[in-house]
Amino acid sequence: MGSKQYVVGLALGLFVGVSLLVSPSAFAKKRVVFGGGPAGGTFQVVANGIQVFKPLKQVPGFKVQAQSSAGSVENLRKTNAGRQQMSVVYSGHVWLGRNGKMKNDLRKYTDVLAVSYLYGAPAQLVTRKGSGITSVSDLAGKKVGVGNAGSGAFANCELFFSYMGVWDKVERNAMGYNDAAQAFGNNQLDAFWLFTAFPSGAVIMAAQTNDIELVNLHQDAVDSGFYKQYPYFAKLTIPANTYKGVTQDIPSFQDSTLWVANAKVPADTVYKMLSLIYSDEGLKHMRGQKKTFKEMSVSTGTNGIVTPFHPGAERFWKEKGVLK
Repeated sequence: MGSKQYVVGLALGLFVGVSLLVSPSAFAKKRVVFGGGPAGGTFQVVANGIQVFKPLKQVPGFKVQAQSSAGSVENLRKTNAGRQQMSVVYSGHVWLGRNGKMKNDLRKYTDVLAVSYLYGAPAQLVTRKGSGITSVSDLAGKKVGVGNAGSGAFANCELFFSYMGVWDKVERNAMGYNDAAQAFGNNQLDAFWLFTAFPSGAVIMAAQTNDIELVNLHQDAVDSGFYKQYPYFAKLTIPANTYKGVTQDIPSFQDSTLWVANAKVPADTVYKMLSLIYSDEGLKHMRGQKKTFKEMSVSTGTNGIVTPFHPGAERFWKEKGVLK
């Protein structure tokens, strides 16, 4: 090769090298898909809230993208498969999935690891005053909204109603909370089930046009031995006046809502996200998205988790002194 050709070749090589260095792809952020839930539910508020948090958006290495879904069960499956890197899933479904005990699904979802506790999700069963429905057992022959197919609400409704012996005795309507509230208001449903934080916008909607009641689900759980069979559920009380016309405390039960991640998500990514969301600024931001998130704190970050943590989360919570 002549000297002139050599110089031209060298210059061309340098140009290509520099072009590669400044190529837009070199600055592209790795996408972290965060599975939320259906419209009207708190799962999607979690995903959206994390996506829009400015300090997180400014992290150079990755970008969070909120994605709607049917809910907890779908999130469990997609996160395990790596189609969503992170999601909101109920602690009970993580436990059932890990142990191959999901309803009609004996696969083991072992690539879904806990990141943090977010809030407690209580069961709520809405009916009308004077309906005579004071127990799940009274729903036999009734039209009931049972949540979106594939959602945690639907799965937990099927679990509880089956345990109570009424799942095959009710006229089931699989629909989201807002749709159920509207159908209830149009007298197309006798009752509807929710598994979400209170106050629920859907129940507030239903109470605007109906005199509603909430069923004491805790009593059903105690009388039937439900807690002994499924120990990740815990009693809680929906306070009086949470909803219009419901003037007494209503005992119920809850599962813990968790932030989870696929096992292959880098530990540094999980650690960085926790460091930002569980900072004073991050917690203030999340609480500003919905009052439900007032439960989020460093001290409650490991509550209700009965399955393994993601390595990045384990490092974070150990540094905070809330995990041994």
